Order: sequence, then structure tokens, then C-alpha cells
Amino acid sequence: MKNILVINGPNLNLLGEREPEIYGNLTLEEINKRIEQFASERDLTVKFFQSNHEGALIDFIQQNRRWADGMVINPGALTHYSYALRDAVAAVGLPTIEVHLSDIAKREPFRRHSVIKGICLNQISGFGYKGYFKALEDLINCQ
Repeated sequence: MKNILVINGPNLNLLGEREPEIYGNLTLEEINKRIEQFASERDLTVKFFQSNHEGALIDFIQQNRRWADGMVINPGALTHYSYALRDAVAAVGLPTIEVHLSDIAKREPFRRHSVIKGICLNQISGFGYKGYFKALEDLINCQ
């Protein structure tokens, strides 16, 4: 495992200002810098992408399928209903870990179900930005 995609879905570009009591005070850029440092200490190369558009996420996954050895994805609200994103993750066949900053099992009922979880190696939820670290460790250990 060397090259990892780190993908963030809708509204995660507003981290740091969007409901900090739920999602924390760090911006996505600050989280990405921490992920990059964590990854480099483990000889991993990460490629980051965030979009509020389902199709852009799917295009990015497909375009990078041959570069990547694994994927960490926080689909945001697309977690709960995007079969198109689920199918894209399944189609590329990369080992994938789903991450959520908050504990979706303790959130509103509609947030408790993930259509993506079943095709992922693991779902990590409720550890804030450190969930991304756990996901990278999971990918390293799945080799």
C-alpha cells in the first residue's frame, strides 16, 4: 500500500465553521495537513479531493483508480443515499475505508444508515479527524 486517495464529500469544505460542536474546529485544509504528515511518516502518498458534487467525486475515483492502492472516503450526506457513489467505489475495487468525523450511530435516524459501508473494509465513525489516521492504519494492515 503506497498511494491513497482521501476523498471528502459535500459540505466538508465548511469544516471549522460548520457546526463545530459536532464536527470540530479544524478546517479541511488543517485536517489534510495532519493526514499528510501522518501518511508521510508511514511512507504513504496521499491525494486529496473534496467536492459538493456527486458526479465530480465519481469522476475523481474513476480517474485515479490505477494510481491508487486504497481509498479513504468521507462521503458526507451522500453516505445515506448515493448508490451511484457506492457503485463507483465498488467498480474500482480498491480497498476502501469509510470515515465520519461524528458518530453517525448516535445522530439523527436518517444518518445511521450507510449505503457505502457494505462495500468497505471498515467504517470508522466518531473519532474526529483522527478517524482518518485509523483508516490509513487499517489500509496499511490490510496488505
